[in-house]
Amino acid sequence: MRTLLTQPFTLDDVPELRRSVARCAEHSGLSGSRLADFVLAVHESVVNAVEHAGGHGHLRLWTVDGFIRAETTDRGTGIPDRYVDGHRLPADFSATGRGIFLIRELCDAADFRTGPRGTTVLLTMRLRPRVRGAMERIRITVSDRSWSGRSSA
Repeated sequence: MRTLLTQPFTLDDVPELRRSVARCAEHSGLSGSRLADFVLAVHESVVNAVEHAGGHGHLRLWTVDGFIRAETTDRGTGIPDRYVDGHRLPADFSATGRGIFLIRELCDAADFRTGPRGTTVLLTMRLRPRVRGAMERIRITVSDRSWSGRSSA
C-alpha cells in the first residue's frame, strides 16, 4: 500500500484538493476518461461532505494491488436511505441525489458506510498497467507487380 494523500478539508480546500487528486491519480497510472471519472467522483464525495455534513471532512488517497482508492469521511448525521441506493438517476426536477448516482456510475466500485455518527465513502478504480515495450500499431504497405493496387494492413 502506498499513501498518496491524506488531508482534512473544508469548502476553501476543494479546488486545490481536486487538483491534487488529479495529479496523484495521473502519476499512479490513470489517464484519459478514467482519470477524469475518478477525479469527478472524488470531487462529488468531498462536496457532499461539505454540503451535507457540517462543512468539513477528511480525504485519504492510496494505491494498493493495482487499484487506486479514495476514502472520504465526515462526522455528519448520515445519508438518508433513499439516497444510499443511488442506482437510479434522480428525477430531472430533483434538487439532490445526483452526486451518489454519479459516484456509482463513474467508479469501478463505490461503497457507502453511513450512520448517525458520520459517513465513509470508499471509491475504487483499477489502474491500467503501463505496458513498456508493447508493440504499437504497425502499418505495412505491399506492392505486387501482378496486382496493380497497393495493400495496407
